[in-house]
Amino acid sequence: MRLIYIILGSAAVLLGVIGIFLPLLPTTPFLLVAAWAFAKSSPRLESWLVTHPRLGRPLRDWRERGAIPARAKVVAVVAMAASLAYVLLAPSIPAYGKIGATLVLACCATFIITRPSS
Repeated sequence: MRLIYIILGSAAVLLGVIGIFLPLLPTTPFLLVAAWAFAKSSPRLESWLVTHPRLGRPLRDWRERGAIPARAKVVAVVAMAASLAYVLLAPSIPAYGKIGATLVLACCATFIITRPSS
């Protein structure tokens, strides 16, 4: 099981690093998954990630204050709004799908917006 967590954490770090360069791919959630997986499998890798000069700051902010970077908040909410607009304008999606998507995305956006900014 330890190996699975290490592989999962490594894949999440890779996706998080890719997210630094691709604006619609979130970095912090992948790093949070990586930190969780490394905490279950390798204290050395977890320590490396949390103390990393570039990658560690959002993790420390989340662990200490539950904070999300302001830029990440903006990108997340804009992406959710664009997704919701697509869903609402798509004629093939039934009304219950549109209502469900609206409720889920509204709850997610509310959670993100109400977190402290780092």
